Amino acid sequence: MSTTTQTTAVAVSDVGITFSSKRSHVSALENIDLNVEQGEFVTIAGPSGCGKSTLLKAVAGLTLPTTGTVHLRGSEVTAPRQDIGYVFQRAALLEWRNVRGNILLQAEMRGMDAATARRRADELIEMTGLKGFEKALPHELSGGMQQRVSLCRALLHEPSVLLMDEPFGALDALTRERMNVELNRIWAETGTTVMLVTHSVAEAVYLASRVIVMSPRPGRIVEEHTVNLPKRRDYATTLEDPEFHRVSARVRELLGASGAEE
Repeated sequence: MSTTTQTTAVAVSDVGITFSSKRSHVSALENIDLNVEQGEFVTIAGPSGCGKSTLLKAVAGLTLPTTGTVHLRGSEVTAPRQDIGYVFQRAALLEWRNVRGNILLQAEMRGMDAATARRRADELIEMTGLKGFEKALPHELSGGMQQRVSLCRALLHEPSVLLMDEPFGALDALTRERMNVELNRIWAETGTTVMLVTHSVAEAVYLASRVIVMSPRPGRIVEEHTVNLPKRRDYATTLEDPEFHRVSARVRELLGASGAEE
């Protein structure tokens, strides 16, 4: 069972999730114990179908555990939470809204003070390199820029925890690399607690302070690895670091028989 502390942002205790229908029962997760401390960047790697996304949804309150409990900042998650940010694989922007309008959609949905939301949006636009594109529509942006807008939208209300489900999986390799660098910089500057699901071993290790490796379904935590690298990371230097190679090699070894993508 997980032991929580005053600095624990997320506490997952003995969680199991089973999806049932008239025809079948599918066990997605079993015996998940995981604590994420405030300011950590935890990546979750595992084969397709192992329950990585289901785990994120449990933290968000979008899927409730069949067994066990999830706590967010000390309170049990029993319904969809408003104090998290969520970034999906695709940006899901409204085509008729420009960059600023898509970011501020979050403020409208949450009833945030308009002036405060605009100031926060300006800060995020500056931070993510979108300055000058505030009036651009989604079809005028590259895939990477669309994901930056999605990230700004998720961060607008300054969530206690940012959940990211394969946010760069649909991008080309070069754009994905640039987004990894950008996300590392944003995390280092803001100190936001992040949980990110990925199939990419390199992405998992480059971004994380800790990597969680999961088994095939029903998903269980196989191993956890702390990544002893500086918080702010240069991409090329990090990929040559012995610590990066040490953790990457072990994660690849664990996932090798599971068909995880590089």
